[in-house]
Amino acid sequence: MVYMIFFLICFLASAVGAVCGIGGGVIIKPVLDAFGILDVETISFLSGCTVLSMTAYAVLKSRAGGNAKGDKKVRFPMAAGAALGGLAGKELFSFVASLSPDRNRVGAVQAFCLLLVTAGTLAYTLFKDRIHTRHVKAPAGCILIGISLGILSSFLGIGGGPVNLVVLFFFFSMSTKEAAESSLYIIFFSQTASLLSSLATGSIPEFPVKLLVLMVCGGILGGVCGRAANKRMEERIVDRLFIGLMVLMILINIYNIYKY
Repeated sequence: MVYMIFFLICFLASAVGAVCGIGGGVIIKPVLDAFGILDVETISFLSGCTVLSMTAYAVLKSRAGGNAKGDKKVRFPMAAGAALGGLAGKELFSFVASLSPDRNRVGAVQAFCLLLVTAGTLAYTLFKDRIHTRHVKAPAGCILIGISLGILSSFLGIGGGPVNLVVLFFFFSMSTKEAAESSLYIIFFSQTASLLSSLATGSIPEFPVKLLVLMVCGGILGGVCGRAANKRMEERIVDRLFIGLMVLMILINIYNIYKY
């Protein structure tokens, strides 16, 4: 029963996330926290691995289909920064977890940070027509932005999703497709660095391998179905779904803060 719950959460979260263009990681982590079946550290690791698998699949599919977009002079420095941010985010998680005898207390910090990120994303979405965007080109600026997004991705175990898109829209004035493609690279490098750090330090929590396999399969399958559904839906419906999803995530994170 537990395995089926995890599979369905990953499938549905990834499907809805793909319809909205934000991926499923930002939904998977807080929803699993709310269920409270596993401890926060294990959920963060499993969520991060699921997000990494989904992203790797999307990146390989995009490159194989010749659909890769974006400025390499911007993407590569951001990817390098994301890798550094992934390592820093992993260390930040360990540090915050060590501050309390109850390691699950880090879940409250994660939920609070995710609440701020989600609320900020919702606000940007509602008022984006009034916001003037930038055109960052300097490698140093790209690296710093990549580091910041990598830290968020690794520390929260969510991949990046909507916050990546908002940052890329604002700082680089990217189109939706360019931002989505660049976001995949940021998530891929940050989560890969975080996973390698866990392997190197032996800090991988114990969990049934079958559970991770089901989560990965559910995430990838949900992403495929969601992208297919997105092509058939009107943009106004997708926008409404996105806003409704952000409101729901805010409520779930408020519950998780109270819970932990």
